[in-house]
Amino acid sequence: MFWRSVVGKLAVTIMLLVSFVLFVLTIFLLEFFENFHIQEAEADLLQTATKISVMLEYHEEESYIFETTERVKDPSSKVVIVFPDGDVWSSDTNDEHLLSIQGSWFTSQSNLSRVLTSSEPVHDELVISEKEPGVMLVGTSVEDTGAAVLVYQSLSIVDKTKSETTKIILGAAAISIILTTIFAFFLSTRITSPLIKMREAAFDLTRGEFNTKVPILTHDEIGELAMAFNHMGRQLKFHINALRQEKEQVASIVNSMADGVITLSRTGDIIAINNPAELFIEDWYFEENSSLQKGTLKLPNELHGFLQQVVEGKTEVIEEFTVQGRTWVMIMTPLYDQSYIRGAVAVVRDMTEERRLDKLRKDFIANVSHELRTPISMLQGYSEAIVDDIAESKEEKNELAQIIYEESLRLSRLVNELLDLASMEAGHLTLNKETVQLNPYVDRIYRKFKGVADDNEIKLTLTKNLTESHAYFDPDRIEQVLTNLIDNAIRHTNSGGYVNVTVTNDEKMLSVSVEDSGSGIPEEDLPFVFERFYKADKSRTRTKHVKGTGLGLSIAKNIITGHKGTISAKSKLNIGTTFNFTIPRHKE
Repeated sequence: MFWRSVVGKLAVTIMLLVSFVLFVLTIFLLEFFENFHIQEAEADLLQTATKISVMLEYHEEESYIFETTERVKDPSSKVVIVFPDGDVWSSDTNDEHLLSIQGSWFTSQSNLSRVLTSSEPVHDELVISEKEPGVMLVGTSVEDTGAAVLVYQSLSIVDKTKSETTKIILGAAAISIILTTIFAFFLSTRITSPLIKMREAAFDLTRGEFNTKVPILTHDEIGELAMAFNHMGRQLKFHINALRQEKEQVASIVNSMADGVITLSRTGDIIAINNPAELFIEDWYFEENSSLQKGTLKLPNELHGFLQQVVEGKTEVIEEFTVQGRTWVMIMTPLYDQSYIRGAVAVVRDMTEERRLDKLRKDFIANVSHELRTPISMLQGYSEAIVDDIAESKEEKNELAQIIYEESLRLSRLVNELLDLASMEAGHLTLNKETVQLNPYVDRIYRKFKGVADDNEIKLTLTKNLTESHAYFDPDRIEQVLTNLIDNAIRHTNSGGYVNVTVTNDEKMLSVSVEDSGSGIPEEDLPFVFERFYKADKSRTRTKHVKGTGLGLSIAKNIITGHKGTISAKSKLNIGTTFNFTIPRHKE
């Protein structure tokens, strides 16, 4: 509304102030001019009365006195002369109200006696009747004669003059108010126009338009205010951009973190969260069989207790959870606003791999100790038998020496495989790739195991699907993989079973499959067959006396991975197992 605007308030204030000043001034002017006109009229009447009284004092001829009086007096006034002998003479007048007043009316008034007895002129206002205007009377006495001169005039003359003066004063006041109104609106508009522009610029700033500038129209305080506003806008833009960059940088850092980050208020409301933390909360609700509305994330009730500990205890809380088979560690620390705790920051880290590696480390030590204990015990036992001459014949001693030799070979093989595996996992696998002709290569490996298979009454077959006769790989390393797979298949297959080796080579890749009809691998053990020292002995019939180290498949996987290939296993318990690996055929 207009009255609520600065223009309206300023204009109304100026108008009220000027109107009040004009009102007071008009009252004083009207009072002043009213008294001024009365005083002027009385002074004119007194001057006339004084002249006539002087003439009465020095002249005795009445005709001269009457004629001179008519000339001296004002036409609208009337003169009454009271002679010492009591005669009364009154002059003519053009005022109709005064014509009806006879000179004898004054002789009956107490004013005549006051005039005759007073040494000073007498001033008075007389009321003739309620319907007619009053009369202004001025009387003076003639010294030492007993005569008196009375001059009177109708108050309507003074009232008319006062009315004209009032009209002039009120007209001037009205014109002043009009001019003041125009000036007030002009001044308020000129003053508030830059303020209105600054208000619009302020609204633009709230909408993020920081390039808005207020025009500087004057060089006064308002101009300085506009300059300060423009400077404030530039500084605000600079600081907002700095804050935005800082916020984007922090958001990018948080979003790129592998750990989950959650910012919480004191009441548990989620203020900010990154993707890993969202997945953690979603898995939590899924495991608790709780429904979570799409697009809304709430802190689980179990975590509210930790938040209260942080807020009330002013200390960090560290907890470990298991959600969906994964291990999570949460570190929740208080978030301060100066000295006031306004919330907390929770960092959630997936420790599954660390826990798995720690378990593998412990299992590795246990497995190595277990694998080394058996050959060492056998070496120690048989060597003691030789030292104590338990073996009497040369054949018995040779038999004991043969066992010691085989166990030492087994121990050496275990150590070498451990060294190879450690080197491969450290990234030091060296591959001497070359173009290999597949037919003689796979035939040689087949012949190497053909005799072993026949001895164990196992049917070993080789199937070749070679659309390309050559492949590119490290022949020694791939032979090590094939040896491990075929040897495992023969060792875990009973008599009367079979082992099928299929080699396929096309323009894309080399594929090898080793299938056996052995005891198979349990479903729960299948994902772990390529881990170090992992054995499923409890569910496989081991009829052979040669035992493996549990490192062969892990070494095979590292070799195939080094060739940019893949290896996998499929198995059914008591039916058989199939190992497949593929490597690219062409050169890199």
